[in-house]
Amino acid sequence: MQRLEWLAVVRHGLSTGNVTAQEAETAGLESIDIPERDADVPLAPEGREQAEAVGRFLKENPPDLAVVSPYLRTRQTAEIALGDSGVPVVVDERLRDRELGVLDLLTARGVQARLPEEARRRERLGKFYYRPPGGESWADVLLRLRALLREIREDHPGARVVLFAHEATVLMIRYLTEKLSEAELMELAHRTAIANCSISSWRGTEPELFNSVAHLRREDAPHTRQEDVNAEPV
Repeated sequence: MQRLEWLAVVRHGLSTGNVTAQEAETAGLESIDIPERDADVPLAPEGREQAEAVGRFLKENPPDLAVVSPYLRTRQTAEIALGDSGVPVVVDERLRDRELGVLDLLTARGVQARLPEEARRRERLGKFYYRPPGGESWADVLLRLRALLREIREDHPGARVVLFAHEATVLMIRYLTEKLSEAELMELAHRTAIANCSISSWRGTEPELFNSVAHLRREDAPHTRQEDVNAEPV
């Protein structure tokens, strides 16, 4: 199989939906009041600032190609981060966020209160294989990501590629790149909250960064591999 010289994945910047969802969870509400469809949720002002910080990182680590989720918040993140760099951009629907089906716009409390049978089914099947009605399991998302990565490697051997995607996508790219087991992926998901505009990267097959936010703290901060062990479930 062809290899890339460098692969990075950036979670989109803080979105208005992220803010509203956190407020709903904190307030103990059952539903999340987001007016847009998921694909149309934009960046919050802080998210735009985070994307600018990613741009500074990419100036020091220039990619040959950017592949971007079609969702508005990821496209905005990529547009701000790449600026006038001239990096070719491909929008690919296989990088879209996981589709939640009947669980969409429900908080954790809302799922328990309104869909208790689904909550029990999810508990029995586990996060990897549980597919909400009208939605996707993690295994479903991995099928499209696996195909995308294979295509990128075949079409751009030896290239430096950055992906702009979503929270769960970052974890799944690591699963595929490092050939993790289901148990290892679920343990990682349990203890790691993927930060907005964090960067995870690999040189060839060697891990380099994971969930790094050093570039968000200050412009000249060192970039080191790190994990957030005070994690919220994905």
